[in-house]
Amino acid sequence: MKRFRFPLRPVAMLRAHQELRAREAFAAAVHAYVSAEEGHAAAKARGAAFEAELFSGRRERFSAAVEAERLAAYRLECAAEAEAERAVIGARARMNRDRAAYLEAHRKVEVVKRLEAKARADHRTEAAREEQAAFDDFAARRHGARVPFLRA
Repeated sequence: MKRFRFPLRPVAMLRAHQELRAREAFAAAVHAYVSAEEGHAAAKARGAAFEAELFSGRRERFSAAVEAERLAAYRLECAAEAEAERAVIGARARMNRDRAAYLEAHRKVEVVKRLEAKARADHRTEAAREEQAAFDDFAARRHGARVPFLRA
């Protein structure tokens, strides 16, 4: 039986490497998305704390200068929260794009794996057919070389 050789082995190796790179890019995108989500949650918490401080300060004596400073700081905090939200949206889009690229690369690897499995099965079938033909030939030679016991 001759040894199995898959002609698309270089393609399989290339696609496996591309899948690995796509998986790493997807993992990095997930990590960036989680970090952006955490940053957004922290910005929201800071904004909520600022709002609570602003509303609690209104119960005391009113000072226009202090309130103007607090309002300006609150606007900066709102802008930071909006920026964090935009970062989350961008990270989510990148993560979805990288997920699609990874799934496509994985699909291509699976196609080559199925082709290799089919080629291996065909190789085994052909080897079994050759082996059976050799056994049949051997049996035919043995049968032809046999001397009959009774001759009439």
